Amino acid sequence: MPRLHIIGGCRLAGTVKISGAKNSAVAVIPAALLTAAPVRLENLPNIHDIQVLVEILRFLGVKTVWENATTLLIDASKIEKTQAPYELVKKLRASYYFMGALLGRLGEADIPVPGGCDLGPRPIDQHIKGLVSLGAQVDVEHGLIKVRADKLVGAHIYLDVVSVGATINIMLAAVRAEGKTVIENAAKEPEIVDVANFLNAMGAKIRGAGTDVIRITGVKELGGANHCVIPDRIEAGTYMIAAAATGGDVAIEDIIPKHLDPIIAKLREMGITVEVGDDRLRVLGNTTPQAVDIKTFPYPGFPTDMQSLVMVLLTQAQGSSIITENVFEGRFKHVDELKRMGARIKVEGRTAIVDGRTQLSGAPVRATDLRAGAAFIIAGLIANGETIISDIHHIYRGYENICGKLTSLGAKIKEVP
Repeated sequence: MPRLHIIGGCRLAGTVKISGAKNSAVAVIPAALLTAAPVRLENLPNIHDIQVLVEILRFLGVKTVWENATTLLIDASKIEKTQAPYELVKKLRASYYFMGALLGRLGEADIPVPGGCDLGPRPIDQHIKGLVSLGAQVDVEHGLIKVRADKLVGAHIYLDVVSVGATINIMLAAVRAEGKTVIENAAKEPEIVDVANFLNAMGAKIRGAGTDVIRITGVKELGGANHCVIPDRIEAGTYMIAAAATGGDVAIEDIIPKHLDPIIAKLREMGITVEVGDDRLRVLGNTTPQAVDIKTFPYPGFPTDMQSLVMVLLTQAQGSSIITENVFEGRFKHVDELKRMGARIKVEGRTAIVDGRTQLSGAPVRATDLRAGAAFIIAGLIANGETIISDIHHIYRGYENICGKLTSLGAKIKEVP
């Protein structure tokens, strides 16, 4: 297994372009199964999760052709199987979107319980609740989720907790259901709006995506579509934090600044300069950022995916900061690894107290999940000496060419055997 080798002490400077949104792309690819007509998806990120989803499509008998590194042509006119293989499904949690897509198109799906990052309990009960409300029968046997429906009928569905995955899965099934579906307490993430725009381009009738009430009028058939995936706000936030932590000067392009409002607000609160344009922004680091308190919430709150990264930045702040994790209870697993680098962090339940003005030192660390891996990269950039990161397959699941992009900004980072 390769590892990442980082030599700390570099100030990042330059321009970086952001790839397509991982959390949108992993939903629009399964959504393409809802139509027998050709679909063309642009601006897909060139990451491992996308490659796995394409492998699943091919296993199901769907034709896929890469037009270039980020544009995929999908022809799902013939689907030969409705059971996805465990060996692929276990690699990413978003494989559960095949439930809603296959159910909506063919009335059945057999999906192994999905894998992905270990962030504590992440039940799919809201997904199942929504599909059952639409008329599906769901059985879980020996780790296999079996979903069946002779007919899907629109329903009024209230989600007990805000869930991006459940909101999208219900949308996928409901667009082919008879009648009207209303999803209340729906998630509002930009990626949900992107998926809804793609479905509407195919002929779906979805209103309210981006609010907490989504209304869907089912249609009998969907057609083909061309769709360009939105920019990845979490990748953009990663480079923003990296620029701030290294005291750098980085322009981040091909973004939607509105999606980054909570991150921009916190950086400015820390005294870091953020200049915002139409589709780009510039981060000018501050050698003495101020401590702040952060609470993660579903969008438009501060993203849980940014929690581990901003924690690294706060180790350099003036004073102590408090981070409260309100989304995933198992999302402090990176703390012990950061302590190996000299960070002073105390965890109490869902709260972490981070002492600032701490000089980090290079050390061997293990990427415990996708975003933690990116946090360790930032920690390595500001640490004294050399940092070696193992289990980097987590990082490659969600970041396109991260070593190349950071190197272009002046980082000393490379993959080693």
